[in-house]
Order: sequence, then C-alpha cells, then structure tokens
Amino acid sequence: MRLTQPPADSLFLEDIVIGQQWQTAEHRVTANDILFFGRLTRDEHPLHNDEAYCRERGFPTVIAHGLYGLALMEGLKTGLRLYERSSIASMGWDKVRFRKAVLAGDVLHLRFRFTAARPSRQPGRGLVTEFLELVNQDGEIVIDAEHVSLLLARG
Repeated sequence: MRLTQPPADSLFLEDIVIGQQWQTAEHRVTANDILFFGRLTRDEHPLHNDEAYCRERGFPTVIAHGLYGLALMEGLKTGLRLYERSSIASMGWDKVRFRKAVLAGDVLHLRFRFTAARPSRQPGRGLVTEFLELVNQDGEIVIDAEHVSLLLARG
C-alpha cells in the first residue's frame, strides 16, 4: 500500500511500520531551478547552464546536479510532514546512485518505504531507515538512496 496523505500527527519511532510506502506530490524541474542551485553551490559547470554544451554531450537540454536531485528528495519527503514534531536529525545518506540524468522539464516525484527502525543508545530516540527513489514522468528511477533519520520516541 502506498500512502500519499500525511498522517494526522507526526510519526514517532513507535509509529514506523516496516514496509510502509509513501509517494509524494510531483515537482517540475526548471532550467532556472538548476541555474540557481549552481549559483548557490558555486557549481556552475556548463552541463548545468549551457544547452549547446549539453547537446554536444548527448543530453537534450541542461541537466540538474546530482546533489540537486538528492536535496529535492529530502524536500519532497518533507512536504509529506511525516516528522513535523518528531525529527531530530538526518544521520546520513548511503548507497546513493544517480541512475539517469535529471533534465530541465522533468516532472519528478519521490516514493519511499521504511526498511528498518530501532531504538538508539540514547533513551527516547530511535533510528529509522528509508529506501527512496526519485522517479521521472516516464516512471524511470533517476536516483535511489538509503537515508537514516533520528526521531523521537513517544515513550
């Protein structure tokens, strides 16, 4: 079952159901999004701002930075408001794979599922592992990764 509506309340450690799946709303990537991300991060390589350069390398238009896609994954997930009152920190991203280029004009959504949850060493907290896939308008996975979040426990 894939859920798209946020829960009535934040998910705490005890609320995590292994295998539960979520899907976010869509987001259209624009050339301006890519340009601004490049300026912000100081990565202004021609692959991200020069369409002719991109065509010479086999892309139909400018491509997004891999880290833009990864950041968008977190932003789309945040839009579900799953951890509004329970989030403590991101513990990191693992097994990140950039499967296909993200192009200006792509319409992306995120799907993910909970793969693990356990109490942390510090009482009242726990670690939740998510497997995430950023998917384009053609149903192709463009990025997949594993993410670990530190959440509050209810008890």
